[in-house]
Amino acid sequence: MQRELFENTPVQRAYMKLALPVVLSMVLSVVYNMVDTWFISLTGDTNLVAGVSVCAPLFVLSVAIGDIWGLGGSSLMSRLLGKKEDEKAGGVSALCMFAAFATGIVFMAVMLLFRAPILRLLGANEASLPHASAYFTWIAAGTPFIILSMIPNNQLRSEGLASLGMWGAIAGSVANIILDPIFIFTLHMGAAGAALATSVSNVLSCALYLMIIRKKCHIVSVDAKKAGKALGDIGEVLRVGIPASVTNIMSSLSMLLTNRALEPYGNQAIAAMGIAMKINMICLMTLIGFAFGGQPLFGYCFGNRNGQRFRKTLRFACLFETGLGACFAVVLFFLSPFMMQRFLDDPEVIRLGVRMLRIMQISSVLVGISLVATCVCEAVGHAAGALVLSLSRQGILFYLAISLLPLLMGFDGILLSQPAADLLTGVLAFVILRNILSKRGI
Repeated sequence: MQRELFENTPVQRAYMKLALPVVLSMVLSVVYNMVDTWFISLTGDTNLVAGVSVCAPLFVLSVAIGDIWGLGGSSLMSRLLGKKEDEKAGGVSALCMFAAFATGIVFMAVMLLFRAPILRLLGANEASLPHASAYFTWIAAGTPFIILSMIPNNQLRSEGLASLGMWGAIAGSVANIILDPIFIFTLHMGAAGAALATSVSNVLSCALYLMIIRKKCHIVSVDAKKAGKALGDIGEVLRVGIPASVTNIMSSLSMLLTNRALEPYGNQAIAAMGIAMKINMICLMTLIGFAFGGQPLFGYCFGNRNGQRFRKTLRFACLFETGLGACFAVVLFFLSPFMMQRFLDDPEVIRLGVRMLRIMQISSVLVGISLVATCVCEAVGHAAGALVLSLSRQGILFYLAISLLPLLMGFDGILLSQPAADLLTGVLAFVILRNILSKRGI
């Protein structure tokens, strides 16, 4: 346990040491999902790209389930470590590992059992359905390992071993990049090959994490006996973990609603949005990584009752996220034509994608504040605040926006729905942060 990092290292340095490996892991995760899309786009089949795009919510939902145990467990671990309760923190770690894998098996069974109606719900049509079904099947089969891979990375940060956590993500990314062309082209598996490559790469990530835990960790554990002793803490893990997972569940829902709203405009619009979202996801995941990378520091300071260090961390996080969001907005606005052209040669898909990607940048500056506020709520165990923010940006506020704006503005209303929800959530985040600081005496 690296207590010097959490207690005495200057805030900026401590924050970056914890956050940078998380950012790298998350960006690599997006990259190897983009690799799927890029290799599939080489087929030149728009229906195949659309089929993979409509399945994106399934992967996001798997990540959301992993967050229940990953973020919920790491939040509790950080607070326990701040109180010097190391043995109890180790039990919570082991409990989350076993619970995540069991949850993944149940989720896999449900997805495979109800595959046909789920694919229709996701927006697959007659042209894209065969490709979507093939991709869906193999992603669903790999969900136990996709979910499990979310746990060690979060927990290693709580122990101050963030740099070790990124190696699992690197291993998965490299494996996916190698396996994609083999499965898609050499074995002629198409969309199924892309999904199989993703699932296999997550199995390899889990295997590497297991080796790291057994050889390098003092707190993070896979000991079944410790897990049994921690069963009484499962309620506290879920109290924070469920609101944390709602963020990704709402992201999955927003993708579903967007695809359904774009369905009347054809597969070219759906394919363009799928590509634009994945390009934008690199920037979004970087912002998420820097926001949530500091969560162990927030949790430790709160558990250790160090209000001054907590406020310094919060100030740095908000300023950094705001500036980074502004930089990303400028870069993506100017580079969007170049980036879209890397995926498909279809002029209409490129035109639509550039327009979509540029509109996504309208609210980039405020997204970081919302993410930091959500992270703070989870770190201090403020489940209500975390739940409200998680339900807002890509949930309730997005639903209201995408229900109303298309009626007023047509196609542009669909594209402006997320920026509108982001702006409103940013205001809400500011109010919640002020409330936490005043009521919890931080």
